Amino acid sequence: MRLLWGLAALLLVSAGCAQVDTPAQDALRVVLIPADGGTEDGTKADYQPIFQAVSRMTGLGFDIRVGQSYATVVEALCNGGADIAFVGPVTYLQARDRGCAELLAVGVEDNQSTYYSGIFAKAASPIRVIADLKGKRVAFGDVNSTSSFVYPMAMILDAGLDPVRDLGAIRMTGSHAESLAALVQGQADAAALSFDSFEKAVAEHAIDPATVRVVARSPSIPYPPLIVSTRVEAGLKAKLREAFAGVHKAPGVTSDMIRGYGGKKIDRYDTAFASGQFDVAGVVMAKLDDALKADILRKASER
Repeated sequence: MRLLWGLAALLLVSAGCAQVDTPAQDALRVVLIPADGGTEDGTKADYQPIFQAVSRMTGLGFDIRVGQSYATVVEALCNGGADIAFVGPVTYLQARDRGCAELLAVGVEDNQSTYYSGIFAKAASPIRVIADLKGKRVAFGDVNSTSSFVYPMAMILDAGLDPVRDLGAIRMTGSHAESLAALVQGQADAAALSFDSFEKAVAEHAIDPATVRVVARSPSIPYPPLIVSTRVEAGLKAKLREAFAGVHKAPGVTSDMIRGYGGKKIDRYDTAFASGQFDVAGVVMAKLDDALKADILRKASER
């Protein structure tokens, strides 16, 4: 019988639970970064279909929760409070480097396992290129988010701007959806988020794409992975990898259940994706050392 969530995990992870077929005490504990969905229930709904499909294949149950931040997801994995997590590339590298997580599966769409980060402004705004962000208010997601913080900040640095000195204000919203909302509501002049999150908002009619301009698009980023705790026994990890590798063609599983980042329909999962392919995100992450991040967060607190 699997261990129940400990007190530490309860403090780290939001209390809501989405069980999939099996009582919580027998289920594998899944924690999701609060990247998208707009709400905790929305984030869970993005990933329930794929875990329901794997549960149907294997008989395994999954207890799905949403972390309060990207960092708490890493802590849940590293402190024994979670078995599986959906994370961004940078969050995966943080967990990998602490020796508490390894790749489980990476989504594939059109034979690609990549996505993109962007900086967006209103179409009527004078902001057209990154240099135009000087003196402007910019919204970012979580400080550990690959596509709503790390890559956009790196693009700003590469454009010759000092985010602390040159941006008018920095707003840390905690998620892609909240950053976009800050832009729409006039609380920021520009917003950093993934293109997947932007396209999801458009599909849900949360924003009219004609009212928004793409200021910058990142280079391709390795797709946000599913990762598994190193504490999970080898046989169970092998069973999970076999299931994710074949779930797209399993009897009784529909194509609508094969979901990836942000609940987007994808073609399949790759369980042989090489961990080293994420090192490119590590190179970008290295542009933001601890001192710079501390200065950025200090500026963000000056509101």
